[in-house]
Amino acid sequence: MSKTIAILTGGGDCPGLNAVLRGVVRAAVLQRGWRVVGIEDGFDGLVEGPRTVELDSAAVRGILHRGGTILGTSNRGNPFAFPVREGGETRLVDVSARVVENFRSIGAEALIAVGGDGTLKIARRLNELGVPVVGVPKTIDNDLRKTDVTFGFSTAVDIVTEALDRLHTTAESHDRALVVEVMGRDAGWIALEAGIAGGADVILIPEIPFDLKKVCDAISRRCRRGRHFSIVVVSEGAFPAGGSKVLQLNAKQNFGVERLGGVGHFVAGEISQCLDMESRTVVLGHVQRGGTPSALDRILASRFGVEAVAMIERGDFGRAVALRGRSLVTVEIEEAVAGLKRIDPAGELIKTATELGISFGN
Repeated sequence: MSKTIAILTGGGDCPGLNAVLRGVVRAAVLQRGWRVVGIEDGFDGLVEGPRTVELDSAAVRGILHRGGTILGTSNRGNPFAFPVREGGETRLVDVSARVVENFRSIGAEALIAVGGDGTLKIARRLNELGVPVVGVPKTIDNDLRKTDVTFGFSTAVDIVTEALDRLHTTAESHDRALVVEVMGRDAGWIALEAGIAGGADVILIPEIPFDLKKVCDAISRRCRRGRHFSIVVVSEGAFPAGGSKVLQLNAKQNFGVERLGGVGHFVAGEISQCLDMESRTVVLGHVQRGGTPSALDRILASRFGVEAVAMIERGDFGRAVALRGRSLVTVEIEEAVAGLKRIDPAGELIKTATELGISFGN
């Protein structure tokens, strides 16, 4: 029986999003004869309009290797707390009833929500309001529970690793400490895995509060061995023991979401001061999200997209696809967003890095 299904991409952009869209369209349109409707700009497209685009086989042709998302996305469009400007002030309003009404108006029988923690939390609540939802987990941060890996993570690690390879030569040429700030919010997966792959000397992550004196001691030991440069990788959510995260904007200033950033400059300044050593900061920022997805991310995203269609066919709503080992499983969305997947400070990856001589400033 023919169906109409809708799909949106929410939250920050991520390598592999277009591969998911392609997987969904190929599995739904070509294999089952269904119709796929794309929602533009995440949940914003259901708050306003609705704003939709037809996703047929021609619409997804040639997008497998493209970064970003052809549907657009938004990380501010929470329909349960939507920013509305009135009388010169911005207040947060619950417009979820309008979203449900707009979803029903497009004639779709199910919604595939592709996104991270925030997007899936919204999807779960919409499912409770009667919108049949299937979730597809996405984030470069790799911090979603119940899935071993999220697509986008592999590409981000590759990008950071390549940057570290390039920075080694300039750091060594000038006898500098180079502090590289990477994304990850409250989980240090990108910093840890790219730091190991890229030969970092110090890795600072949110899961292990750091002592600046111990960071400087680790760099000093390298200098005494004749290595007069160091590479320090710091996750944006890392913070000193007894201190707090460095923010660009607090939650009140940014519609309920903290905007991290600046810890790299803080650490570099402290290194310069305590060691009388020239240091520089490199903030990789959104370059980690952009560009061509890796082969691993293309494959995983394609698998997730195809499985999402199969879940709709089975009526497996209120759940998300996930990777467990090398196999796909489905999990309750509520379980997937119950907390963040963070690094175990006593885990094998930390032990490996320590044996390699990497300092965590602890």
